[in-house]
Formats: sequence, structure tokens, C-alpha cells
Amino acid sequence: MKEVLWLISNSLSSIIRNKKRLLTYLFVPLIGILIGIAAYGNTGPTKMYAGVVNHDNGKIAKDTVKFINGINNVKVTTIDSSKVNDQIASGKLDCVIILDSGFSSSVMNGNPDHIEIVSIKGASITGFVKSYVNNYLSNVASLSKASGGDNAAFQKMYDQYKASSFKLDAHSLKDTSKNNDITGQTIGFLIMIMLSSAGGLSEIIIREKENRTYLRLMSSPINSRIYVFSNVVVNMIIMTVQILVTLTVMTKVFHISPGVPFWTMVEVLLIFALAGVGLSLVITSFASTTASAGAMQNLIMTPTCLLAGCFWPVEIMPKTMQKIAEFLPQRWLLDTITQLQKGHSLSSLSMNISILFAFALAFFMIAIYKFSRGNNVRNFI
Repeated sequence: MKEVLWLISNSLSSIIRNKKRLLTYLFVPLIGILIGIAAYGNTGPTKMYAGVVNHDNGKIAKDTVKFINGINNVKVTTIDSSKVNDQIASGKLDCVIILDSGFSSSVMNGNPDHIEIVSIKGASITGFVKSYVNNYLSNVASLSKASGGDNAAFQKMYDQYKASSFKLDAHSLKDTSKNNDITGQTIGFLIMIMLSSAGGLSEIIIREKENRTYLRLMSSPINSRIYVFSNVVVNMIIMTVQILVTLTVMTKVFHISPGVPFWTMVEVLLIFALAGVGLSLVITSFASTTASAGAMQNLIMTPTCLLAGCFWPVEIMPKTMQKIAEFLPQRWLLDTITQLQKGHSLSSLSMNISILFAFALAFFMIAIYKFSRGNNVRNFI
């Protein structure tokens, strides 16, 4: 135990003395928050610009235009029919609602007609307007059918409908999807930095082999298992600090709610940190020099992060790539966080957690085996 504590304190002191490296470990992960805010921070309710061409002078047509004006996030402009194509083609208007002559009569007859919605932006625009207008017109048409063709009775019911005392209050709910997107982007970048940090710390082992420090340590009561274990502890300490700093800044400074309890997020990320440390040790155990270790890390860690969806949604990738991503620990971490954001409890995601632990265990076993068999420390020059 004394040897382990000595190795840990020695490694931590060397990291603290290197101010540049310390700042890199602590503050580079925060870049992921800024990237997430830049990518998703400006998203929000979008105002739609609609034009209205009214060829019908009836009261219902005028009331319909007034109703459209009252739809939230819709800016309505009255235009001439000659300007419809120009306004739509130039993008000044998202859609144009045309009320032809006879519109009011058709509504009063119980069969709304003589209305057209013109747009080049497809159903995403026309469907939004239709859902509101159709609901309004169906209510008015129902009054017409109930009046049985009696205009006086219809007019009376219609006036009562417009002056009805009941009122519908609409309240906007907070859109959490934006925060979830920012969280996903931040965690994806944090994963990449955590793996890079683990790789950099594990490279210390190779440097100590190259300068024969490792050989001298192996000649002491310290064996390879103790040496690797101390490196794991140092890695976990650094990565724990990275996780805490990143999540604290994200939630307390930028006020971004990840949709997952703080300590649950920390717990899940620490489980992945074990797998990340194990992967870096495997790479280090197979590398013969610091240059080859760096090359192997770039060859393995960066492509796997891309495949796992750390920088973009994995759903946009081909199905084959998505299948490959299922064999990567990063994918299982991101999937766990996504499921937690959807309301699943951590206990219900035991399969994901078990797989992350399995990755970590497999990597550590390979690394320990390689280090225990590594007899080439004397060959470094």
C-alpha cells in the first residue's frame, strides 16, 4: 500500500508542476459546452410569415383572417393576388392563404371550400396552418349544420360563439430538447478529451521505460500490477476532476440542465472512465515507443469517437456504421445518457452498465497480462 501511495503522489505532483498540462486537463473539456451552445443554443420558436389574399367580402372571411392573425408565432400580411408567386419564390413569405369568392357561403352551408394554401416549403408549413384553420372552420360549419339552414339562427349562434365566455389559455412549456442536444454535444467532446487525457497519462509508462525508470521500479518491491494500478488511480483522479468541473460549469455557470441528476451523470461517466483508462493501458502495453503510442491512440480513439456518435447523432449514419458503433464503449455511454434523459432509471439500464463494466474488465485484463509479460524494458535506447 505504501508503494502505491508513493507512486500516486509522485505522478500527481509531476502533473501539478506542469501548469500547461494541468490547464489542458481541466479546461479543454469546457470547449465542448461552447461548441454545444454554438450548435444548438440559438434554436427556439420560429416565427412563420404568412400572406393572406381575401377575394371574399363576407363576414366569415374577415373573421377567418382575424383568426389567422391571432395564431401564435405567425406574422400575417395582406397582399394582392398578383404578388403571390413573387413573395413565395423570394422567400419573403412561407405561405399564402387564398380565400376565393364564395368562401363565406361555403362555410355557412356546412362545407368549407374556396380556400387554398400556397407554399413551396411543403407539409411542414401547410400542415401547421391547416391544423389551425381547419379546426376553426369545422366549428363554424358545425354551427351552420345545427341551424338547419336558418340564417337568422346561424347568425345568432355564430355571434354567441364569438362572444362565448369560455376561454382557452395557452402556456408554452420549456423545450428541454435543446438542453439535451447541448448535453450530448458536451458529453461527446468530454469523452474525446477524457480518452486523450487517459492516453497522455498512460504514455508516462512508456517514457519511464525509455529512460529506464520502469526497469529500476521493477527491480524494487514494486511489481507490474502495483505499477499499473497506481497509474489507473491517477487517471481516475484526473478524469473525476474533469467530469466534476465540466458538469459544474455546464449546470451552474451556463445553467444548462442535462435532464439527468448531477450525481447520476457523474456515476455513469466514471464507469466509462474505467473503460477509457483500460483502453489507454492496452494501447500503451502494445506500443514500443511514445511515438507509436500516440499514433495508435489517434488511430483508435478518434475514429471510434466519430463512429460512436460523439460529434453528431448516430442515427444519421448508415445502418452498417450503427451496427459497428454497438461494439464501442462510447456508444453505450451515450445511449445510457439518452435513456436517462428520456426518464429511465439507472437501475433499469443494468444491461448498459454491465456492458461498460465488461469493456473495462476486458481492457484491464489484457493490459495487466501484457505488462506482466513485458520483458523488453532493457531494449529501450
